[in-house]
Amino acid sequence: MKLFTKLVIALTIVCARADVSHILHQSGHETTPQPGPPNPYVFSYQAGRAPGHVDRQHTEVSDGSGVVRGAFSYVDPKNQLRTVQYVADEHGFHPQLSHEQEDTEAVKAAKRKHLALYNRIAQEHAAGGAPGGLQSAYAAGPRNTEAVAYATHKHLSEYERIAAEHARMRAELEAQRLNNPQEDGQYHGEEEQQYLQQHY
Repeated sequence: MKLFTKLVIALTIVCARADVSHILHQSGHETTPQPGPPNPYVFSYQAGRAPGHVDRQHTEVSDGSGVVRGAFSYVDPKNQLRTVQYVADEHGFHPQLSHEQEDTEAVKAAKRKHLALYNRIAQEHAAGGAPGGLQSAYAAGPRNTEAVAYATHKHLSEYERIAAEHARMRAELEAQRLNNPQEDGQYHGEEEQQYLQQHY
């Protein structure tokens, strides 16, 4: 019976590892899922914040093969009509704006700040770790704050306290087992004692 069981298990393993590549091939070539027929669509809508007043509209047409063309328009906060025409295809999304957007002062300031920071970092990298540069900052390594140092000290103290508590408990357990022999003269839990001696 054991031999039969081993044969069944071995046969199961061999079948599980069998080559199934023939399932993927039919008449000498691979079968690949065929794309379905093109599914073109068209939609269009208009909407407004007040009845009878249209302040935004959107139209989109897809040829079903992955190319989408469309346009949407809206009235901006300055009461100007803005229109965006776009094409989306395998190369990405390509919008065309009716009005070039002008950055606000806040956006201009953020761009200047970003560019200045970018240039400073690029110079530090090009300098290859000049004194005070990025590389020397990495070499110095992170510095612990007061809060991190306090938490680290607290964690280590707690770890040492728990380790000492476990050592005391282990010693008490071993002493208790050694002082309680069974009737046959063997120590109670001899296998557990061996385990404790090997692992602690």
